[in-house]
Amino acid sequence: MTTPKLRRLVQLLARLPGVGEKTAQRYVLYLLAADPSIARDLGEELSRLHETIRPCDECGNLAEADGQSPLLCQVCRDDRRDPALLCVVGRVQDLLAIERTGTMRGRYFVLGKLLSPLDGVGPESLPIPRLKQKIARDGVRELIVATPPSVDGEATALLLKRELDGVGIPLTRIASGVPHGGDLEFADPITMGRALSGRQRL
Repeated sequence: MTTPKLRRLVQLLARLPGVGEKTAQRYVLYLLAADPSIARDLGEELSRLHETIRPCDECGNLAEADGQSPLLCQVCRDDRRDPALLCVVGRVQDLLAIERTGTMRGRYFVLGKLLSPLDGVGPESLPIPRLKQKIARDGVRELIVATPPSVDGEATALLLKRELDGVGIPLTRIASGVPHGGDLEFADPITMGRALSGRQRL
C-alpha cells in the first residue's frame, strides 16, 4: 500500500477477527475497483452501527433500534416462542449458533461474558439478578445452560447452578461429545469422557 490513507485502511480492516494484513489489502483493492456506491453504503452503515443496533432490553440479544420501548429483538417479539423454556448463553455468537440448528423453540438470556477471575470477571460482573427476575416474571419451567465446554464456561455453569439452586426449576446442561464426522482418535480426553457419560440408548 503506497499511500498513508491506504495503509491506514489496511490497518483498520486488519483489526477485525480473522482478517490478516493480506486479506485487508485485498478488501481495500476490491473497494477501490468496485462501484463507489459499495464503499459509500458500507461506510454509512458502519457509521450508524452503534446507533441502530443495540442489546435487547429483555434478553441481551442484538436488536435494531426502532424508537419503541422496551427495545426487543426478533426472538423476544416472536409469540410462537415458549417463554417457559429459557436458554442461557455467554455471548450473542453462541445464541446465533443455537438458532442455526432450528431446534430451540424457547427464548434466550445472554450473559455477555463468562466467569473468569483471571480476567477480572467475578460473580458480581454477571447479570444474575436480572436472570432471576426474568425466570420469575416469565414463569420459566426449565433453564438450559448453554455455556461452552471450556474452563470459563464450566465455571459459569457451576455458578449458575449454585445461584439458582433455590429457584425451584430444573437446570439442564447442553451435551458435549464427539462431533459428527469426527474421528475418535483426535478427541481430547474431556470430550471423550463427556461423550461416554452422555451416551443414549441405540
